[in-house]
Amino acid sequence: MATSNMFKTVLLLTALTVLLLFIGRAVAGTGGMIFAFVLALGMNFFSYWFSDKLALSMAGAKEVSEADAPDLNTVVNNLALYARIPKPRVFVIPTDSPNAFATGRDPSHAAVAVTSGIVNMLSRSELEAVLSHELGHIRNRDTLIMTATATVAGAITMIAHMAQWALIFGGLGGRDDENGGGIADLAVGLLMIILAPIAATIIQLAISRAREFEADAAGARISGQPLALANALEKLEAGVRHRPMHVSESAAHLFIVNPLSGNGLTSLFRTHPTTEERVARLRSMATVLR
Repeated sequence: MATSNMFKTVLLLTALTVLLLFIGRAVAGTGGMIFAFVLALGMNFFSYWFSDKLALSMAGAKEVSEADAPDLNTVVNNLALYARIPKPRVFVIPTDSPNAFATGRDPSHAAVAVTSGIVNMLSRSELEAVLSHELGHIRNRDTLIMTATATVAGAITMIAHMAQWALIFGGLGGRDDENGGGIADLAVGLLMIILAPIAATIIQLAISRAREFEADAAGARISGQPLALANALEKLEAGVRHRPMHVSESAAHLFIVNPLSGNGLTSLFRTHPTTEERVARLRSMATVLR
């Protein structure tokens, strides 16, 4: 299962990169393709070094030392030893909405953030299971994978928006093909402007869902408590439904459960697998581990 999920992730990331180059070429020829590639490199460089700080700042997370939160730091330290990774920095988000996320470019520069709501809601074993899930993300380097995915998807959307303005102010230019131009090129450009951001979002969400399944499995192995994680997910789903977080949709994929309410159009583009499916897999895993 782990090999299958990683293969799927690599395949989808490749598809996302190809889509980025394709929209660049469709909008502005070879020059556009080169621009798209350079833009993605620049955005990835920035996100590699600063995405963790940005994510923590957007969530309003505050770092807590061992003196500030001794129990929480102890749990994270013990689980990090089991996971065989350095202890990540620990943050708390002051909100009653129960949730958690991990961030950082690699296990040596990682952080876990939990809301005050999740600490108050879950039992110790359930909290350990949730933190193990987040450490699973760190160990699997999902934090870097999802940052790169969001960056490339963002670059595609940005180019599409730039192309929209190009159409408004004189049409799509920059095509350098000998036989290019005309109505056919305009039609291709319009199609890419409309469809590329949608396709990028779908690919991004597919990668996010695959990594959530893998982090569930990794977390269950780290904590040795797949049923505790299953119970925690059910509680968190109900808790978020009653107290959704006020976060940007672009950051929703970071959290262990979708922090938004999930109503309306949000439910059509899920950043996470359904909780029912995740719980079913964890209960099945618990049966195998007995």
